[in-house]
Amino acid sequence: MSAVGFCGNWIIVTCDKKLFAVHTKEAREPFVFDCSTAEKKPKNTQDEKNSDGGSSEETGSDKVLAFAVSPSGKLLALSDDTKRLVLFSCEPSWHCISIRWVVRRCTSLVFTQAEDELLVADKSGDVYAFSVVEPQKEGELKMGHLSMLLALTVSLDDKYIITADRDEKIRVSHLRSPYNIQSFCLGHRQFVSALQILSTHPHWLLSGSGDGTLKLWDYESGSELQSCDLRQLDETTSSEADKDKDPTVCRVTSSTDGQYVAVQCDRVPILQLFTLTQKDNEKLVPHSRISLPCCPLDVNFDPEGRLWVLMDSSDAPLQIYSLTHSSWECVAHVPELNRVTKAFRPHWETLEASLRTNNRFEQLHKVTFDNVAVYLQKKQQRLEEQQLKRSGGQRAKCNKRAKKETEAVTQPFA
Repeated sequence: MSAVGFCGNWIIVTCDKKLFAVHTKEAREPFVFDCSTAEKKPKNTQDEKNSDGGSSEETGSDKVLAFAVSPSGKLLALSDDTKRLVLFSCEPSWHCISIRWVVRRCTSLVFTQAEDELLVADKSGDVYAFSVVEPQKEGELKMGHLSMLLALTVSLDDKYIITADRDEKIRVSHLRSPYNIQSFCLGHRQFVSALQILSTHPHWLLSGSGDGTLKLWDYESGSELQSCDLRQLDETTSSEADKDKDPTVCRVTSSTDGQYVAVQCDRVPILQLFTLTQKDNEKLVPHSRISLPCCPLDVNFDPEGRLWVLMDSSDAPLQIYSLTHSSWECVAHVPELNRVTKAFRPHWETLEASLRTNNRFEQLHKVTFDNVAVYLQKKQQRLEEQQLKRSGGQRAKCNKRAKKETEAVTQPFA
């Protein structure tokens, strides 16, 4: 997974097996964490019994699967393909607090607002809670779905935990008692791939899906406030084969002031920007579009409200877009970008290799088979065959009856 994020004034980029952190304001030493050289999991009989895939699950590629930053920007956690869960502190300097192990491979991470727990969603549909206060303590099972979890977030007051799965469902549960379900947000036709709660509207939830829509919810009641169809972006898909598919929303992120929302679709070289308002029925209003030179891998806003884009390009993998006179313009010459670019240059070869990854949403789309037409055709054929048999039988009976009548008439004259 290639992703970009911010931990305070540090910009975070993950690619392949590495996590990079560069300070955007000061000339501090960049931090690099390589999962392939990290601590290996000790062999344990109990762990082998709990494994979900036999011996193959004991080995992994060490690729980073997900990372999360705490609300204060002082902590960061990542999980990799070898099922490590690594907790870092970035202030006053970067250091690894702990390395723990998850039961299944992780799909999403989030810190609680109080930063006392780290919630981990996995591919089997379970959510585990790992203590931040006790960094060596093993995780505890919080809740589970019957389908793979793809996105996870918590409300700004730490009251609710919101989970999204492959079966189009968004579940809102009480964080301290997840068996107590507050509501379901239902309406997507494909898997739900992205969730975002807005700082200025703490009771609103944005969700993105593989059906090509962005929906706005009042998540406490489960009511849908608005739905935006993003299939108009389908005209710009990178291949002819993709044009027959709905664009998959893979990233929904908002600026720190909550005024702007950026939506990224998988394999689409366009970013859609929205603004939020409470005045009209249309609370989610399209603002502008950003056309990119190639498909983005990830996007995120920095603390100053600028939009950083991680590109599928080895020449310029990072670009910054800033709001200028009501339009988003690419900013080429800024000290932060130059500093980050200089720090990343030795690792561009690794970054370039990680960009050529397969589409992680490709296997998540549900395929529907329309067998009604075939059923009706076979039914009609069966009815016609039965009709032929009936008509043939009736004709034979009529012939037999006519023959008997003829014999009865000619019998007395014999």
